[in-house]
Amino acid sequence: MSDIQPRFRTIDGLSIRYAVSANSKPAALLLSPWPESVYAYDPTWTRLAEHASLIAVDLPGFGHSDLREDLLSPKAMGDFLVRIADAFDLEQPHVVGPDIGTSAALFAAAKAPERFRSIVIGSGGAVSPTELGTPLHEWVHDEDLSPYRALGPKDIVNVAMDAIQGYELPDVVRQDYLAGYQGQRFVEQMAYVRAYPAELQELSKLLPSITTPVQLINGKHDTVVPVSNAEYLHERLPNSRLDVVDAAHFVWEENADEYARIVTTWWQKN
Repeated sequence: MSDIQPRFRTIDGLSIRYAVSANSKPAALLLSPWPESVYAYDPTWTRLAEHASLIAVDLPGFGHSDLREDLLSPKAMGDFLVRIADAFDLEQPHVVGPDIGTSAALFAAAKAPERFRSIVIGSGGAVSPTELGTPLHEWVHDEDLSPYRALGPKDIVNVAMDAIQGYELPDVVRQDYLAGYQGQRFVEQMAYVRAYPAELQELSKLLPSITTPVQLINGKHDTVVPVSNAEYLHERLPNSRLDVVDAAHFVWEENADEYARIVTTWWQKN
């Protein structure tokens, strides 16, 4: 039985799925990785909730939240992060945004420098020109998407889930991931990462001006998003820390204890 109990609310006309933990500590906004959902935080939820009031969201277009095409890029998603924080009356929350949340959180911090207390990111594309491994490089750069349209959503999600190392997904979590990517939803979501070449170039120019404290966490053995992406950010962000963890891509599940330790230690310092 998971401590995560999802519910829905409407933000900017979209049905957004979220989950909360009840306490009065400083707020933390947790963003779903791709192709997962708020349940990505299942192995860290209890420990994170000891240090912050958690609000986890399936980003629009991902997990079980409504999709809107104009939000499927890091820059647009960054703008929407501010709307999410406003909708939940979060004055200055911490943000945790692994994977696709990395670039969105940085765009948000660049545009609204005082809006977030701190950011925890990593395992997401950042280098311009892109430095990505399989299969993400192909998802970003392949000209013909018809092979992906021909795949069933369960095929794509199961391949990703089977790549998680050293962590057995609870059945309720696996089924939730699968249920969030029915039909052609996965192919539609690819627009987000296919915006990387143009938008990461734009983001790279903004990095030196981002003053929000940033904790970077990346798996040492990540072949999907090599650690060079986190190193790239660490070199350019003026107020950042980098921890490279003994894990592959899904570090928040594969090494949940270390992930939670780094995040909560970071929160205590910020």
